[in-house]
Order: sequence, then structure tokens, then C-alpha cells
Amino acid sequence: MLAQRAVAKADPLAPKAPHHAPRAKRVIFLWMQGGPSQVDLFDNKPQLASHDGQPLPYQLPSNRSMPGVAYSRLMGPISSFAPAGESGLEVSDLLPHLRKHTDDLCVLLGMQADSEAHAPAVRQLHTGATQLVRPSIGSWVAYGLGTENRNLPAFVTIAPNIRGDGGSVQLYGNAFLPAIYQGTALGNSSTGARRATIGYLENPTDEPAHQRRQLDLLQEMNRSHLERYSADQQLEGVIESFELAFRMQAEVPGVLDISDETRSTKELYGVGEKGTDDFGVQCLLARRFAEAGVRFIQITSNGWDSHANIRKAHPERCRSVDRPISGLIQDLKQRGLFEDTLLVWSGEFGRTPHYQDLQDGAGNQDTFGRGHNPYGFCAWLAGGGVRGGMSFGRTDDFGFQAVEGKVHIHDLHATILHLLGIDHKRLTYRFSGRDFRLTDVYGRVVNQILA
Repeated sequence: MLAQRAVAKADPLAPKAPHHAPRAKRVIFLWMQGGPSQVDLFDNKPQLASHDGQPLPYQLPSNRSMPGVAYSRLMGPISSFAPAGESGLEVSDLLPHLRKHTDDLCVLLGMQADSEAHAPAVRQLHTGATQLVRPSIGSWVAYGLGTENRNLPAFVTIAPNIRGDGGSVQLYGNAFLPAIYQGTALGNSSTGARRATIGYLENPTDEPAHQRRQLDLLQEMNRSHLERYSADQQLEGVIESFELAFRMQAEVPGVLDISDETRSTKELYGVGEKGTDDFGVQCLLARRFAEAGVRFIQITSNGWDSHANIRKAHPERCRSVDRPISGLIQDLKQRGLFEDTLLVWSGEFGRTPHYQDLQDGAGNQDTFGRGHNPYGFCAWLAGGGVRGGMSFGRTDDFGFQAVEGKVHIHDLHATILHLLGIDHKRLTYRFSGRDFRLTDVYGRVVNQILA
């Protein structure tokens, strides 16, 4: 153990042995920011359709306060469902491309989270904690496994949302873990995927050999200082980050350059086409980073928070991600990467089966949306050791609350780590006198979905 710690201190991103045989080598996390509607996409509820417009058959939490909730009635699905593939999983007609891959999907229909407000729910999905500053799941994975490619970060996030309730640097932050495990952001949601890059990646005025000599001198001074102040975690992070930044100059530009991809590959992802280009580029870059040895890649689709006009907003969001995600699955398969790459698709919560009338009872159905629902929503996983063509868990007859096969966010995290070969109870870091972990004192592996 002491020898392992010494190696980790000398080279914190060196590959580390997992706790058990892994099923996945890497994760691509597809975050649908804002909360997609489970009852319109994956959780078909015939009774919801037949009771459209009727009073709520379930009791809302006593502390629920949201504009228009007093006028709420049940709202039938905005799309139709059909069974697909050999498994017969039901998927919305809003996702025609993804429907072709239903036999690869493991849909979790009993997901639960602890907050119906964006900011805490988003933090919980990414860090396991609703309020406190904790390391993100990607940082825990980098800390637990290291990297497969020393010239690249172990954890990247492409065009992340960093503003408002739907985003923060905490979502890819390292918190109290050493700084080297922080996620590397490529641009942000304002730049878009096309212009997503790492700042100051190139130095056109200086040759690499001269840069190396400059860095060696600087690092020698830093290490000399660190010997006198060995507990300076910030300085350790600076030393390690400088080294990684120098190495990234050689490889990152090549990974980001998608001009060498074939026309057919770009078409597969919807790259270059209106509506799908941005998320298509994100998915294509995710595949390239996965192929290059990055452990954890996060991509983001914004705009799923449909409090109003869900009949227009959700179909647009679905069109923007449907073809790119389908292309990603197909491309990973063609390249032999699907079996050891775990895809995780989720929002921070789902949406209510009842409508939210922001016009205070005016009753214009074209403007109806759905509220936040952390009590029963869906996520799906694919590849990387999960059973395809199955659903697990169940919500009530109207899709409001999970009643069977409940999977909390902590359980999802425990299962992701398990598929990577990590025991979530053993992946700990001592800080402020106690051992912390991603799942805190909770979490169970959902063994029923493992292949």
C-alpha cells in the first residue's frame, strides 16, 4: 500500500489496478441538462394517455411550490410509443434513430434523486452531493484508475454548461482531490462544440525543445520549494498540470481535428447538418477521445427544461441528439470499442406526468409544459458490461413515482464504478479527518442489469 502511494505521488495519473476485473475501460456520460420527460420518451403509460386532462390521482408533496401547479391536470404523452428490436422495448417515435439500438439499451425506469431544484439535483448527478462541494464522478474515476494515455487528461468535458442552475465548474471539479484529477474543459456551452478547445494549447513563437528547457528549469524550482513545504497541495497540482499541459500540445490538436474523418462517418453523426451538428460533433469527439485512451468523457445537451411548450421543445431536443447518439453507438461497434465503453444517458431528474399551466389556468394546451420530477424518472446505459434490450424498475401507472426496482443516483454511481472495476466502498480519500467517497454512506450495485 505504501509503495502504491509512493508511485501515485510520483506519477498520479499512472494506470492503477482496479479492485476487480472491469467490464468497461472508459465512460461516455451523455447529460441531458434540464430533465427529459420519461413519460414522453421511454416510460409508456397507457393510463396516462386515457386519463389526459383529469385531476391528479396521486398526492403531490406538501412542500411542492411551483408556478401553475394549482391548475395541474394529467397530461397524456406528446408522442406515440412502439416496441422495437428483438427485445420489444418501447421507445418514443421522437427517437427513431435510437430505436434501432433498443437491443443495446438497458433502461432504468425507477430512477430517483433527492431534489426537484436544478442546482442541487445537477450537483448530485455529477458529484453525489446536493449541497456540498464534492469531487465529480469523472475526477473519482481518474483518481481511482489513472489514465491510459499520458499525453491526454484522464477526464475531459466537451462544451460544458457553466452558467446558472444548469451548470458550474463543480460538475467537473476535483474539490479536495489533488488538482491533477480535475476534468479538462474543452470550451463551454457558449463556444459550442465546433470551437471547443483548450486555451493556450499551442505556442507558435517557441520551439518545443526550448519550451522543454524552460519547463525543466521552472519545475526544478517548484520541486525545490515543495521539498521545504511538502504539504502544499496547490503547488503539487501546478507541477503535475505543467507536465500534462506540455505533453498535451503533441496529441490534443490531433484528437480535436475531425477533418480526417470520412464523409460517411460525419453523416452518421449528423455533423454539418442543421439541428444535429453541435451534439454530433460532441459525440464524434467523445469517440475520438475514447479511442485515444481517455477514461471519462462528458458531453452535454442543454435545453430539456420544458416548463412550457413541451410539444415543440422536446421534439426539437430529441432531433438534436437522436441521430448523433445512434451514430456514436454504431461507430463504437464498428471500431470494436462498444463492449468496453460504458454509455450513460441521464438528466438530473425527469418531468411530471401532469402539465404545468404557466398561464394560470388559461388552458391553452399548446403552451403546456411539465414540472420537475425526481421521484420517478429514467436513465439508460449501454455497452461496457450491462445487459442490453431490457428495462429495470417501474413507476406507478401514471409515471410519477418509482414503485419497483428503485435506483437512486447513489446506486447509479456505485454501478458505474463497479463496471469499471472499482468497489465504490473502497474508493476513498481522506480529507478533514474522515474518508470520503463518491457514494458517501449510500449506494448499491444494481446487479440485475449486469451482463
